[in-house]
Amino acid sequence: MLEQLYTLIQDFASMIRQRDAQPFDSWLKFCSKSDIRACQLFAQSLQQDYDAVRAALSTDWSNGQTEGQVHRLKLLKRQMYGRANLDLLRIRVCYES
Repeated sequence: MLEQLYTLIQDFASMIRQRDAQPFDSWLKFCSKSDIRACQLFAQSLQQDYDAVRAALSTDWSNGQTEGQVHRLKLLKRQMYGRANLDLLRIRVCYES
């Protein structure tokens, strides 16, 4: 059981590192038929978002930069809680950049 889990994890990590979506369908079927409940649930969640997962495996695009900027803005807003009107927030964002 542990060996099967290790193999599934390594295969999925390999697909992500190599940006190879080709074996994804067969891996997903194998994962869904696994005896490990956590693997079955993981496969179900990937199946629900199938197109996005497949696109993430096959393209070089990432929204990491956008997510980082959103996180930075939320952090600034949190630090200014209670005194953050839009003008002050704009000044702070421009100052931090």
